[in-house]
Amino acid sequence: MKKILLLTLIAGIFTTTNALAQQDKSKRPSPPAKVSETISSGATISIDYGQPSLKGRTIGKDIVPYGEVWRAGANEATVFETNKEVKIEGKVLPAGKYSFYAIPTADKWTLIFNKTWEQWGTVYSQDADALRIDVKPSKSASKTEKMMYSIAKDGKVSLMWGDTDVNFKVN
Repeated sequence: MKKILLLTLIAGIFTTTNALAQQDKSKRPSPPAKVSETISSGATISIDYGQPSLKGRTIGKDIVPYGEVWRAGANEATVFETNKEVKIEGKVLPAGKYSFYAIPTADKWTLIFNKTWEQWGTVYSQDADALRIDVKPSKSASKTEKMMYSIAKDGKVSLMWGDTDVNFKVN
């Protein structure tokens, strides 16, 4: 009897896990998005992320609290990938995939490239950091409801959300 109960429980867990894995991610409140560009140095950069919406909330107060590590997106960890070694704000980042986090404040954002990329977005260990850089956020000309990234040919990467733009240079 115990074996049958255990097998039933295991089958139920497998079925539930399989159903969740096959879920249509485009129907999430924060749907997935991806941006990719081959920059002038020849490296191809891509960012794969979930797009959270403001929904009337304020960055630094109601959402993405200042001074805390944030997954720089929604759902699974945001993934920053480069096919070649690059310099980010003058610091070397080897080719590969990285989870991308940020520690925002009103005056400075610490951007984090972490070696553990295939994970749920709220799992973070500083021990696996490959690179950290500090950049100054700026006010955008217009509000962006859904967070988005852009990558320009010259290597300028931008995170745009609300009235905040966070830019960094990749060469």
